[in-house]
Amino acid sequence: MPNQEFSINGQQISPGRRMTIDLPVPKLYTHTETTMPVHVVRGRKDGPRLFVCAAIHGDEINGIEIIRRLLKYGGLKRMAGTLVAVPIVNVYGIIHHSRYLPDRRDLNRSFPGSESGSLAARLAYLFMQQIVSQCTHGIDLHTGAVHRVNLPHIRANLDHPETERLARVFGVPVLLNSSFRDGSLRQSADEAGIPILLYEAGEALRFDELFIRAGVEGIKNVMRGLGMLPLTRRWQEKLAEPFVAHSSAWIRAPESGMLRTLIALGAHVQNNDLLGMISDPFGETEVEVRAQINGVVIGRTHLPLVNEGDALFHIARFGKKGKFVAKHVEDFNQEHQAVIENANEPPII
Repeated sequence: MPNQEFSINGQQISPGRRMTIDLPVPKLYTHTETTMPVHVVRGRKDGPRLFVCAAIHGDEINGIEIIRRLLKYGGLKRMAGTLVAVPIVNVYGIIHHSRYLPDRRDLNRSFPGSESGSLAARLAYLFMQQIVSQCTHGIDLHTGAVHRVNLPHIRANLDHPETERLARVFGVPVLLNSSFRDGSLRQSADEAGIPILLYEAGEALRFDELFIRAGVEGIKNVMRGLGMLPLTRRWQEKLAEPFVAHSSAWIRAPESGMLRTLIALGAHVQNNDLLGMISDPFGETEVEVRAQINGVVIGRTHLPLVNEGDALFHIARFGKKGKFVAKHVEDFNQEHQAVIENANEPPII
């Protein structure tokens, strides 16, 4: 793609420059001006236009730190193409530590939005028009919900060749060939012909150092795969082949009570394996929570207080490959833990 003119909200960014743009969004009811911060880095050479966004859900903050570190990466000086980084999409949710917008709508169910619709629809429309429509590829950063933690994995339409290629070079052990949710950014970007990856890792309102570092490296891997950053032999050699799951399922609480979790995130489980125990506060009754499928735990609740029907363990189906996936996850964790221990930047504890 030629290095054509590129502007956001009427502000032109020339090749070889970087700029932070405050994209105006509707005011708060206190009449306070509010903006969506957008940072644009343009390489001197032609190349793809990649957007990376976080905090579409206002309580998912890992991605904000991922983008902060990405923008500090010295290799961007040699970058080709354009990087559009939006660390906080749902500025209203961030203010209130909330997943949702003030009208209780989910922004990630409001795309492609409407110029004259609800607050959520207007914000989605603005993001589509100003950011997504100008880019060739996208990465959307997410975490689990409050009190739920997700294993680092990529959700994407793996039936699309370019999307699958980028998902494989991201560098996480698990890929989930996930169907689209109506109104999601991923669905709207795909309908606009823009390959997009969704990176899931960690828990709402929490920083996780390992998952943050994995996210930063994953984005750089994608940029290398797109030709935006230089390829190295070391990078090509260290990339491990990920495992693809085509479906997943939540194991839910059979009773209300106090959950004692007996299985780790990333563990291999088989049908009928014991995952946890639910008891009443006095220990007079206990109910077993057992796996109903074979696979790997890619998400689980962190809250021991559960109601009947609550989602407890998210298992990606892998069948007989589950043991190999679990070993791959363990190697992935050890590799990134070693990087953390030898890093120049102090890790978040």
